[in-house]
Amino acid sequence: MQPKLKFLDRYLTLWIFLAMALGIMLGYIFPNISDLTDTLSVGTTNIPLAIGLILMMYPPLAKVDYTLLPKAVKDKKVIAISLSLNWVIGTVLMFGLAVLFLRNEPDYMTGLILIGLARCIAMVIVWNDLAKGNREYAALLVALNSIFQILTYSFLVWLFINVLPNKLGLASFNVSVSMQDVTESVLIYLGIPFFAGFISRYFLTRLKGIEWFNRKFVPIISPITLYALLFTIVLMFSLKGHKILELPMDVIKVATPLIIYFVLMFFVSFFVNKLLNVPYDKNASVAFTATGNNFELAIAVSIAVFGIHSPQAFVGVIGPLVEVPVLIALVRASLWLKKKYYK
Repeated sequence: MQPKLKFLDRYLTLWIFLAMALGIMLGYIFPNISDLTDTLSVGTTNIPLAIGLILMMYPPLAKVDYTLLPKAVKDKKVIAISLSLNWVIGTVLMFGLAVLFLRNEPDYMTGLILIGLARCIAMVIVWNDLAKGNREYAALLVALNSIFQILTYSFLVWLFINVLPNKLGLASFNVSVSMQDVTESVLIYLGIPFFAGFISRYFLTRLKGIEWFNRKFVPIISPITLYALLFTIVLMFSLKGHKILELPMDVIKVATPLIIYFVLMFFVSFFVNKLLNVPYDKNASVAFTATGNNFELAIAVSIAVFGIHSPQAFVGVIGPLVEVPVLIALVRASLWLKKKYYK
């Protein structure tokens, strides 16, 4: 039977729009809401928001089966292709699109680059299943991306935001990010949920078994990511009520390079794998892993480094708004390509 998106996932774009509208409405009704959020902050960290961001990252990291990592050595070709697509082609492509479309909007450009550097570890499992990809390979690639993100994200942010814009003559925009701030936010918003997810999976699978963990525990924690994401969006847009007239065009500015990125990454990944004679099920896993992005991490880092009011954080929110309908269309494209090229 062809798997279907769950109700919450199927209408994610709608939920995000509703969360934006609710936040804007709250901003108009309670114009002093920013004063309330300031009272719940320690230094630059808003405590309820920090808890929400950590909870947002926990479910996808708890779902990752890290015991699959040793299997990576058994198919070096596919793993090498995936790592190249994710950490070289994908990051460079998003950087290029950010510069091409948003070089006159350096804050938005920075936000888009942050998205490009955060590789997908959550929704890729959903897209892979819908496209009839290899679930074990998708899980393996998610595990690899999780480890790579923790080890390399801070360095890549420094390289793509502080170094490359300067080399390309974009330094006049004064685009720079503190590597220390990014490292701290990665350790908090990726390190804490990674540790919690790893520990909970390790002990619960031994106490209750892997079947109980996947069938009982995972369905309970899965919606937490969406609820935490929507909470973050409501809070962000409640502080942006006065900018409502500016938002529609800003959404289009950010959505355009994102759509191009998703489409290019998928088709480049698919046909590279096809050229290298990778079977369809593994091809789909690699293609969707390379196409998706970890918007939760990009949002967390943007808020932690630039603030909840920042354009960078706004860009992070637009990401999943665009990703869901585009990736659903690419799932259909993948199944059509399977019929055409894999007899």
